[in-house]
Amino acid sequence: MSSTGTGWAQLRQQARSLETQTETLFHTYSQFSSVPNIPAKPSEDEKQTEAKIQDLLEKRETLIAQLSRLLDSEAQLTASALKQNNLARHREILQEHRKELSRLKSQIQDARNRVNLLSNVRNDIDAYHSSNPEAAEADYMLDERSRIDNSHNMADSVLSQAYAVNESFGLQRETLMSINRRITGAAAQVPGLNSLIGRISAKKRRDGIIFGSFIAFCLLAFIYFM
Repeated sequence: MSSTGTGWAQLRQQARSLETQTETLFHTYSQFSSVPNIPAKPSEDEKQTEAKIQDLLEKRETLIAQLSRLLDSEAQLTASALKQNNLARHREILQEHRKELSRLKSQIQDARNRVNLLSNVRNDIDAYHSSNPEAAEADYMLDERSRIDNSHNMADSVLSQAYAVNESFGLQRETLMSINRRITGAAAQVPGLNSLIGRISAKKRRDGIIFGSFIAFCLLAFIYFM
């Protein structure tokens, strides 16, 4: 392999390694926008991570320039066409990473602006309450009124459910009473049905007495022969 080919392969390997390192740092850098209570100014870690990404992008720009000079010095058309595609891809990835860095910087700044805005609003409210104690007391009373209204609404909801359950029990009771009246009416209209029901009940009571007497006799016998 010629020295030119060796130099091309080494430079491409370095370019791919730097691309991988850049993507890893992007993952770390993107997390600064999601930290709770993001600080008003960039932390040292955030500054260092951004500086490392910038440094990698500059190194890749230099490598791409070296690859371009090597490609211009070659005379083989077939190899040059393949290397042209490789070089174009490295340039494309570099451009994408520059856009990604710009997007992440904007995302972090937007998150910082939101937190600062909320903090400023809270500070303004606290300052207003400090200079206007009557307004602070009025806000407190409004909050108390809101909590009382919420408690009343919850109590009304519980009472409504209780009334609905009570009404349901009443309907069930009326239904059972209606069924009982129908059964009683049907028994009165059928001749001898009441008498038959009475005999069945008397037979059950007699069988119960006999069975109870038998159990009592067995217990007495058991106790006697112990």
